[in-house]
Amino acid sequence: MPMNTRKIAIAGAATLGAAALAFSVVPADAQTTTTDAVSSARVAYSSTPVQAVKASVTDQLATTSVKVDAIEAKKAAAAAAAKKKAAAEAAAKAAAAKKKAAAAAAAKKAAAARKAQEAASRSAKRVAVKKTAAKSYANNLDGWIKHSLDIMKAKGIPGSYSGLHRNIIRESSGNPKAINNWDINAINGIPSKGLLQVIPPTFAAYHVAGTSWNIYDPVANITAAANYAADKYGTIDNVDSAY
Repeated sequence: MPMNTRKIAIAGAATLGAAALAFSVVPADAQTTTTDAVSSARVAYSSTPVQAVKASVTDQLATTSVKVDAIEAKKAAAAAAAKKKAAAEAAAKAAAAKKKAAAAAAAKKAAAARKAQEAASRSAKRVAVKKTAAKSYANNLDGWIKHSLDIMKAKGIPGSYSGLHRNIIRESSGNPKAINNWDINAINGIPSKGLLQVIPPTFAAYHVAGTSWNIYDPVANITAAANYAADKYGTIDNVDSAY
């Protein structure tokens, strides 16, 4: 080669599929070996890509591990939440069942108490009815007077057994069908009737509720006459003659 011409040494090397070119320009008289240039190029260009690949793989593995850990953590959290939810639902169901059972027991107890109360009430009513029905009066003058006295007492009408009996004997001799056809009332067309000889208008005006409207009924006649006497004289006991 001419002296003014520079030698150009070209070395090519391929590492891990990559191509590297090295150019060396040296004077013509310099002693340079192509082998050295190639060797130097190989060392300079082959180490860097390998290190980069290794770093990339390591980073990828690390990232993948983090992702796997995160997924596992999410799965564990979801499983724990599901378990907690199931436990809460079970507790709620148990509480509802307990509440329902308590309500049923309370309703049953209330029904039993109500039934017992109703039975007691019916029993009391039966006893009251029996007591009322137990009292009876003889169908004679004594029974009529006693019956009338009970009604008079309930209605607040004054009078005694002796006062009633005395006036009844004087007026009708104890005959509930007695009628006076000769006195002034008879002449006026309203004769006195019954045990205490009451005229129809007076009987109607002083009739006592709960007794018969028949003027000849002994109890109705006595109580109406006693009511009239109480209004006019204070009590039948104060009557000793025609009234």
